[in-house]
Amino acid sequence: MALRGLDSSLSVVPWAAALLLVLSVERALALPEICIQCPGSVQNLSEVALYCKQTSDLLLRARCCLNWKGTILGLDLQNCSLKDPGPYFPQAHTAIIIDLQANSLQGDLANTFRGFTQLQTLILPQDVNCPGGINAWDTVSFYINNQTCQEQRNLCNSTGDPEMCPENGSCAPDGPGRLQCVCAEGFHGYKCMRQGSFSLLMFFGILGSTTLSISTLLWGTQRRKAKAS
Repeated sequence: MALRGLDSSLSVVPWAAALLLVLSVERALALPEICIQCPGSVQNLSEVALYCKQTSDLLLRARCCLNWKGTILGLDLQNCSLKDPGPYFPQAHTAIIIDLQANSLQGDLANTFRGFTQLQTLILPQDVNCPGGINAWDTVSFYINNQTCQEQRNLCNSTGDPEMCPENGSCAPDGPGRLQCVCAEGFHGYKCMRQGSFSLLMFFGILGSTTLSISTLLWGTQRRKAKAS
C-alpha cells in the first residue's frame, strides 16, 4: 500500500513540471503593451536591433529588445505614425536605447521621459527637441532625417548647488533634464523634516473615520428630507 501511494505521488511530478513549463512559456510570450503598440517588428539595421544583437542574452520581440527577465532595454517605434508616445510608454522606463524617428510627435517631451534614468541613446525626428534640452545630454547630433541625443547627464552632478535638497534629503536623477530630492531613510514629509516611518495604519484609520462620519451625516440629512416630504 505504501509503495502504491508513493507511485501515485511520483506520477504527479511530471504533470506539475509540465504545468510549470507551460506557465513559464506563456509568461515569456506575454509582451508589454508598448512592444506591440505599433504593428511590425524591429528593423534589422535599426540602432535598436544593432544594440540588441551585441549581446546573446538579449532578444528581439515585436518592437522591443528584452533581456531574459523580460525587462525592456530597447524600444523601436520609428515610423509608427505617432503624435505622442502613448499611455503605455512608461513601461519602457528601463530602456537604454529608444528610436522614435519618422513620427509626427507634438508638444514637449520632457514629462514623457520622467523616470527614464537609464536612457543613453534617443533617436528623434529632426524637428523634435531632445527632452531636457541640449544641456541634459553629452552629445546631440543632427542628421538629414533625425537627431540623436546621447549619454544622458546626471544633473545632480552638474548643478553645483549642495543645498538644492533639504538637510535630510539627497538629489537623485529622474530622467533627461530632471532630478528629484529623496528623503533619507527614517525621514519623510515636507522637506523630509518628519522623522520615523510613515504610519499607514494611522493614515487609513483617519481616512476611514472621516469617510464614515461624512457618510453618516449625509445619510441623516437624506433621511430627514425623506421624512419632511
